[in-house]
Amino acid sequence: VQLQASGGGLVQAGGSLRLSCAASGFTFDDYAIGWFRQAPGKEREGVSCISSSDGSTYYADSVKGRFTISSDNAKNTVYLQMNSLKPEDTAVYYCAALLGVVVRYIHITPGLRYDYWGQGTQVTVSS
Repeated sequence: VQLQASGGGLVQAGGSLRLSCAASGFTFDDYAIGWFRQAPGKEREGVSCISSSDGSTYYADSVKGRFTISSDNAKNTVYLQMNSLKPEDTAVYYCAALLGVVVRYIHITPGLRYDYWGQGTQVTVSS
């Protein structure tokens, strides 16, 4: 199982970025994909996640209304569209996967055990 996160960069406050998490090595069904971020000196934070079973999504309060998670099963890719970016969104962003039929029966949140992690992609928002 491999997850490849990309799309980070430097953007001014108020700008937008779209992160991609390309998945391989597993059948792109029965999954939950989560986006997490970690800023220097801070704990890792669950930002958003999406379930393949019903398309349900989760957003942290800090990003609600600004970020949108989506999936393209044909491309085995999950996206995180980030709009109205703020300097406090600056962090390394990671995607992670939870696989298996279990995702059909549980509420998907970042607090679940995600077994597979991609490398991070840096997002820097300047003021």
